[in-house]
Amino acid sequence: QVQLVESGGGLVQAGGSLRLSCAASGGTFSYWRMGWFRQAPGKGREFVATIKWSSSSTDYPDSVKGRFTISRDNAKNTVYLQMNSLKPEDTAVYYCAANPTSGTSWPYWGQGTQVTVSS
Repeated sequence: QVQLVESGGGLVQAGGSLRLSCAASGGTFSYWRMGWFRQAPGKGREFVATIKWSSSSTDYPDSVKGRFTISRDNAKNTVYLQMNSLKPEDTAVYYCAANPTSGTSWPYWGQGTQVTVSS
């Protein structure tokens, strides 16, 4: 059974930094595409970052490009999201997701961790 457990959320002032972690278990993590998504109150879930198994391929939307960095440690079955220069509009619940296939869906999700950026 695949499990994803996020940690590292919290309250930070605008301009600050946080690093989120997502520990995975229950499968061959090193071959999975991993992603981070977020959902702000009253809004839909938004893609934040993704990384392929090899760590050589990452992708970000323009809203976080240059501020957020996704990385992974396959030896620890963990994916990270380093968030710098945080803005109040980054406030959301952040979710880790895993895709063990070559398709575009994300069948596995963590429970989420709250990130609040104060102005």
